[in-house]
This record gives sequence, C-alpha cells and structure tokens, in this order.
Amino acid sequence: MAAFWRRKAQRLARADGSRKGALDERAAAVVRLLNGRAPFCTTSSCSGRLVLAQGSAAGRFFIQAQDRASPICRDRLIDSLRHQDTSGCGIHKKNCTWLMVTHETCIKDDVMTALEKATGDVVLKFEPFVLHVLCQELQDAQLLHSVAVNSGFRNSGITVGKGGKIMMAVRSTHCLEVPLSHKGKLMVSEEYIDFLIHVANQKMEENIRRIDRFYKRLEVALKPAISTNSSPSEEMESRSRYLHRRKRRTVQEQDPHTSPKDHREELEHEGDTESSLGVFAEMMI
Repeated sequence: MAAFWRRKAQRLARADGSRKGALDERAAAVVRLLNGRAPFCTTSSCSGRLVLAQGSAAGRFFIQAQDRASPICRDRLIDSLRHQDTSGCGIHKKNCTWLMVTHETCIKDDVMTALEKATGDVVLKFEPFVLHVLCQELQDAQLLHSVAVNSGFRNSGITVGKGGKIMMAVRSTHCLEVPLSHKGKLMVSEEYIDFLIHVANQKMEENIRRIDRFYKRLEVALKPAISTNSSPSEEMESRSRYLHRRKRRTVQEQDPHTSPKDHREELEHEGDTESSLGVFAEMMI
C-alpha cells in the first residue's frame, strides 16, 4: 500500500510531459474522477484521434514491434508515440511525420490538403480512447475493468507486475489504419478517401459515446467510495454488489430465455461474489 501511495504522489507531482502540455478535453473528466479517488492514479491517456501519418523504416519497425507485443505492452508502445499531442501539422516523431491530427471528426478538404505535403508512405489512422490506470488493489482494477467492458471497451485488461504493481488498461478494438499513398503518390481515388473519412468519423462518434458512457457508469460505481460515513468494509461490499449486478445483467443479456431462477443458480454456482470478480482480459506476471 505504501508503494502505491509513493507511486501516485510521484506521478501526480510530475509536469505534463506531452507536447500539448495538457489533458485531452474529452479524457479530462475521466482522468480527474479517477485521480480524485484514493485507489487510482492515471498514468497516460488519449481521448482518440484521426491521424495522417507519414512513416519510414522506423515507422514500419514500430508497427512490427507492436504486433509482436502483448496487448498491454503494445498499448504502451503506441502510447509512447501518440501521447504527446498537438493540433498542428508536420509533427516529426521518431522518423514518422504527422501530416494531420485531430481529436474531432474531419472533412475531406483537410485530408486532401494534408496529403499534398506527402513525400513518402502515408496512412490514415483512427486511434480510439486509451487510458492506463495504476490501481491500489486487485479488486480496484477489477471494478474498473468491469465498468470499462460494460461501457464498450471490451479489449481492456489488467496486468500485475513482479513488484505487485497493478495496471489497468482501458481500450477498445474499433481502430482503422489504411494506406493512402506510396512515395508521395496517391494510390487511391478521392471517392475512396471520401468513403474512408465517413467510416473514420463514424468511429470517432462511437468513441465519444463510449467515453461518455464510461464516465457516467464510473461515477455510479465509485459513488459509494465518496461517502464519509462508509467504512472500508462497507465500500468493499458496495463495490462487490455493483459488480454482482453487472454480472447478473450480462448473463441475462446473453440468454434472455433463461428464467430468473436459472440466472440465480448460475451465479451461485460460480461461488461467492469475490470469486466472481476475477474477469481478466490478460494477466501477466
């Protein structure tokens, strides 16, 4: 516990190391909500973005490296490149140039204008919301994981390091990465680019909805923790009840034809509430 508090104090005392120097607006509410709760400390975040990236051999190596990495490590590789934010263009990052980057939906004119600057291989990317959270206890990570998955971030996962460091990654899979030009030459039609922009904007809109849903459900899940009259054991029980309700609702959604009695028997068969919390996307020791 002392190690967690030391890490949290050190993390919150650091200046924002990103190029932007501030949180993404859409991620800010979630980050502040979590950092305001004792068991959590966010370590990195991105609200989601549309990017025109021009890469080189180093960029290709990065893509190969992230494919070989485990899901959480891959997120950290991605985060190391994209956490630094700016609304400008022509940003150079490890032999990769961002010709355009936005956290909002985009229009065709902006994409075509940015493509005029291309001299190499260019891809259009949509990268969804990602958040990494240091958690005090495993049950705290499990609570956060449950809320994330039920909000649409179904690729979320938990890792436990050798020193007991517990990290929770909130992420989803609705990404997009499409090559547009090769050696500065546009390889697709403008009609296809128009179609891609429509698809990317739809993904951005869905990303925004998921962030809003995640924040609202997180508020509900963490509400017991802000009661000054609640003891730690009462807060634990409240969290367990929340996760138990989410589990029951998930079972009902998966098999709507099963009777309530069958649902209860299925949940009881899984053991007590504490054991039913162990839902992981990954566990790395």
